[in-house]
Amino acid sequence: MIDKIAGECVAVRLRMLSRVITTIYDNALRPLDLKVSQMNILVAAGKMGTARPVEVCEFLHLDVSTLSRNVERMRARGWLEVVPDEDGRAQPFRLTPQGRNLLEKAGPAWSVAQQQVKNVLGDAFVEQVYQAMKRVNKGGAAS
Repeated sequence: MIDKIAGECVAVRLRMLSRVITTIYDNALRPLDLKVSQMNILVAAGKMGTARPVEVCEFLHLDVSTLSRNVERMRARGWLEVVPDEDGRAQPFRLTPQGRNLLEKAGPAWSVAQQQVKNVLGDAFVEQVYQAMKRVNKGGAAS
């Protein structure tokens, strides 16, 4: 069984691939002192306007503690701000002008990384990733 799992486990291969891909994006974004995980939260906030943590977690498939840690770091850097809300527990947040500016500066570095990733994975695999996420987001996988 050890050899079978070692030789065939999809999870371990996807996790290794994820780390390689994350490194490509992180290396491209490093001059901006930004990580791809942070950029994705900034983009989500930019798309949502006022981002509610539960919605961001669902959209990015993150757990609440991971999001909270990242949001706190990004607030400290001035990229995000908490929006007052009648439910004091929710802590919705939005991009600051500094956060929006950072995303604009990150665009070219992201494009370079995106192309590198496409070169590594190949167009057909990238399309399969997009299709797999569509299936997951439609409820085709366990949470």
